[in-house]
Amino acid sequence: MRLTWIPLAVLGFVAACAPAAPSQPPAAASASQKIEVTELASGLAFPWGAAILPDGAILVTERDGRLRLIKDGKLVAEPIGGVPPVLNDGQGGLFDVALHPDFASNRLVYLAYAKGTKSANHTAVVRGQFDGSKLVNVEPVFDSIPERQTQAHYGGRLLFLPDKTLIVTLGDGYEYRDKAQDLSSDLGKIVRITDTGQPAPDNPFVGQAGKRPEIYTYGHRNVQGIAHDPVSGTLYAHEHGPKGGDEVNILTPGRNYGWPVITYGVDYSGAPISLESKKAGMEQPLIYWVPSIAPSSMVVYTGDLFPAWKGDLLVTALAGQQVRRVDLENGQVKAQETYLTDREERFRDIIQAPDGSLIVLTDDPEGKVLRLTPGR
Repeated sequence: MRLTWIPLAVLGFVAACAPAAPSQPPAAASASQKIEVTELASGLAFPWGAAILPDGAILVTERDGRLRLIKDGKLVAEPIGGVPPVLNDGQGGLFDVALHPDFASNRLVYLAYAKGTKSANHTAVVRGQFDGSKLVNVEPVFDSIPERQTQAHYGGRLLFLPDKTLIVTLGDGYEYRDKAQDLSSDLGKIVRITDTGQPAPDNPFVGQAGKRPEIYTYGHRNVQGIAHDPVSGTLYAHEHGPKGGDEVNILTPGRNYGWPVITYGVDYSGAPISLESKKAGMEQPLIYWVPSIAPSSMVVYTGDLFPAWKGDLLVTALAGQQVRRVDLENGQVKAQETYLTDREERFRDIIQAPDGSLIVLTDDPEGKVLRLTPGR
């Protein structure tokens, strides 16, 4: 293991917006917190998602289709067997991994991945029982519809809620962005299903003709961050904007989050996507970022190692090359701080360990698994 001492970098504020307070939040005071970074593993091919087993071992997905295990502080050389074939092309590949809430008794592991061919593919979820070296009894759980002819914007994050329903985040397929407003399509949606893959029975569009019953919220671009606050019950999601306009949203079942009708970003060419950033019947983000930081995952911090962070959002960023703390007070953004910027690495995932430390993945062909704890 290698230990590195990283000072906390406070960069000030980017453009931000909250529904009740659309002006920029006040500047934060300088911080003196240090972060100790411990490298747990390296040499992983674009690690994408992670989950911590009850014995402290860590499952890590690699985008090219391998599921790996870090056990007793070392990366096990042999990948875990039983993973289905994935479409490893463009942004496609093996995405997130999640444990069933009753994993200790049923050993069920869930995987999200790109399924199909270059000309016909979609985001899918499977589950299998982990026997310590492979997944057995692997079965399909969810296949988003329709198929797309693109290798972009899959979403791919998984989150079990306290009622044991499963949230699956999806993308708009990039070239199919108008489908984000189409309730007969899963593109540009966040869906909520049972642990066996059925639409949650109390979802907002169950029983409505022409509307997919698995849909929980819609009008999203490419959602790769999902986090639940166990204290307030708030469900947060973040999505990649186009050129500018990355968003963090508070999710309410059945609500429309606007893409592509409203946006704070523009097309990559600089041309407008929409002339509107607000519209009746469409939700405003809690916060948005211009320029984009490319948010890639998110967690609500609930641990004791960083007591000042409790209830705050921790967001990893790709283009922004940072871990960002969004300091929340009474549901509003009070301040933001950026961490690990001097490492000049793209960060793909962040999860909280039972001891309150943080596990972070770097997005790289020789990616790393890092543990963050307070420095002295």
